[in-house]
Amino acid sequence: MDYARLGKPKPKDLSRREILPKFEENAPNQRSKLKIVLIFSSILIIASAISAAVVVTVRSTTKTGATVRHIKPSQAISRTCSRTRFPTLCLNSLHEFPGALTASDAELVHISVNATLQRFGRAFYMASDINSLVMDKRTRSAYESCLELLEDSVYLLSRSLTSVAPGAGKSPPGNNNDVQTWLSAALTNQDTCTEGFADVSGNVKDQMATNLKDLSQLVSNCLAIFAAVNGNDDFAGVPIHNRRRRLMSTVASAKNENFPKWLSRKDRKLLDAPVSTIQADMIVSKDGNGTFKTIAEAIKKLPDYSSRRIIIYVKAGRYEEDILKVGRKKTNVMFIGDGKGQTMISGGKSVSQNLTTFHTASFAATGAGFIARDITFQNWAGPGKHQAVALRIGADHAVIYRCNIIGYQDTLYVHSQRQFYRECDIYGTVDFIFGNAAVVIQNCSIYARKPMDFQKNTITAQNRKDPNQNTGISIHACKIIATSDLQASKGSFPTYLGRPWKLYSRTVVMLSYLGDHIHPHGWLEWNATFALDTLYYGEYMNYGPGAAVGQRVKWPGYHVINSTDEASKFTVAQFIFGSSWLPSTGVAFLAGLST
Repeated sequence: MDYARLGKPKPKDLSRREILPKFEENAPNQRSKLKIVLIFSSILIIASAISAAVVVTVRSTTKTGATVRHIKPSQAISRTCSRTRFPTLCLNSLHEFPGALTASDAELVHISVNATLQRFGRAFYMASDINSLVMDKRTRSAYESCLELLEDSVYLLSRSLTSVAPGAGKSPPGNNNDVQTWLSAALTNQDTCTEGFADVSGNVKDQMATNLKDLSQLVSNCLAIFAAVNGNDDFAGVPIHNRRRRLMSTVASAKNENFPKWLSRKDRKLLDAPVSTIQADMIVSKDGNGTFKTIAEAIKKLPDYSSRRIIIYVKAGRYEEDILKVGRKKTNVMFIGDGKGQTMISGGKSVSQNLTTFHTASFAATGAGFIARDITFQNWAGPGKHQAVALRIGADHAVIYRCNIIGYQDTLYVHSQRQFYRECDIYGTVDFIFGNAAVVIQNCSIYARKPMDFQKNTITAQNRKDPNQNTGISIHACKIIATSDLQASKGSFPTYLGRPWKLYSRTVVMLSYLGDHIHPHGWLEWNATFALDTLYYGEYMNYGPGAAVGQRVKWPGYHVINSTDEASKFTVAQFIFGSSWLPSTGVAFLAGLST
């Protein structure tokens, strides 16, 4: 039986269940929001009409004498759709869109995103209409997660549309990497949404299936069309992303410039400044000597879409609150604690409580520009409770610095967009770093713990679904070691670097220390031969007793990387384009392979 696909744990060897997300912030005004989305989308349709559509028709007669009307696509549409994974859907979605039949290849990028945005807007509207139906806890969780993820995808597609609009080249709001990131995240959102209903049955699931029909394929087509127009020559032979970008210096000289340049100079200083010198906007203290006693109160007071950095200082103490999430509208938020083990944000939610994996996170952040420093994020549910997330990040340009992330199965959920982790300690057992972000984990200590009996430890479970997504997990200059309890019994609990959750799973381990708890094969199958020829797993110049590659797996998708150029494509500078945004945070980083 295929337990992984069915979302069931294997006997004596727990396999992860499909991710089932939870809309953690109920939105009573969803319908009014949807009306705004639809009005905005209608305006975008009008703006996208590059020229009046000239419909070319061909009529044919069936054996019964009926006349069938066919639309003959333009050469540009035929050429464009031939590059996608779902060409028939591509033709159907483009040929009736205003201006498509006379559009060039480049103009079809804009039209494909626009057509997809319209479908997402309609799906969002239709999904809201079934909110009043009676649902059990699991179904309600899946349903509400979809509303959140659909809304987020509408936002991401809108940003992408503005960036690829004709004439946007003079002052585009986003570069090619941004657009590819946003489209990749929209596809991940839809994947997560759909999977949420894997273990659900009934009327709600059936109606949502109708509302969600073709959405993943439409975004996939957008990614393929965008990638084709923007070129892929720089990565021939390497299934990766981030095309035609300038190379960055291998490492900045000053300490506070050792982070990717997506961070401002002020943010760089904040990341290393003593807490006593930082002027926080809000102070959370359990003893009442602050602005708020709880983190939830502080989050509620955050403004929407802040363009300036807002600092929440969380004093030492253990904070365990029901729902802690920095939502998409809460941008440029920075959490500062008193240090690992001092400021602790914890929870004990798990799937054993009939919750979805997405909803078990002790803390979650989806607002762009999120930063956390000197905090412990913990899920204490324990190995017997199975999936239990300590930290979930879906924020673009997120930085997690000098933090502990502690759990067992599914500890760190790197859900989507661009993320950077530096000088963190990450603890877990099964699939404990998982998700589909474009993430670099650098100078961190990654601890495998003793799992349940008969379990195998897997450090990563990366779920890249589409070959054009710019996602993957890069572990760079880290220590991969065993905790003392695992070290004492490592012979009974093999530990692997990762296993492929989805077809194009991508993970690379570079210049890292690997302890002797790592199994000689290095990597573990997900299910028989699934994804072994489409994944990309690589190792580059690792060291330590577990780093020998002589007995590694012989999969077509596994690579012992010998080329510096190939390895460099998984660095901060090239994989997450970090030299353009990380320096502003003040977090130290290596842009290239080494100093």
